[in-house]
Amino acid sequence: MRRSILTTAALIALTAATPARADDIASALAEAQRAYQGGQVQAAQTALQRALELLQQRGAGNLAAALPAPLAGWTAGEARTTAGGGAGVLGGSMASRSYRNAQRQTVEIEVMSDNPMVTQLAAVMNDPATAQALGQPQQVGALRAIQARNGDLQMMVGERILVRVRGSAPAEAKMEYARAVNVARLSGR
Repeated sequence: MRRSILTTAALIALTAATPARADDIASALAEAQRAYQGGQVQAAQTALQRALELLQQRGAGNLAAALPAPLAGWTAGEARTTAGGGAGVLGGSMASRSYRNAQRQTVEIEVMSDNPMVTQLAAVMNDPATAQALGQPQQVGALRAIQARNGDLQMMVGERILVRVRGSAPAEAKMEYARAVNVARLSGR
């Protein structure tokens, strides 16, 4: 039970710094605290899970905000976001956006965070010998990236965020899009 109180305190601290959806998150946390104090452990857990889901949705929205506008000569679809279980089997948050040019070439950018697979890939990418097995090491701004033979790119932002750029477009277009991702926004999220 002490763990539940600590979890609630941690979630409250997180919401204090995040105004987006803060009312919904704060309400879920307050509901959890009331349920816990009333001895309703299951209801407290449910409310805490709801607060965590809302925080993950907010995180996915922040990832989407880092996706670039379409480059000259390209159009873009709406950014898509998923969080928690919807972000894949391993959870976390994800945002993606597709781009297309007049030649019908495509680029898709996916940004994933707080997913155990991302953590494992970070370890692989930080080992130069192993990373070379995945593709050619590249520099994208201040970030190290791996570029596959088909030009697809993977780059890590810290240890928690993976940016993948792929599609049918030439490698140069994928690299331009990789450079256009707002890495500063991802780093500060």
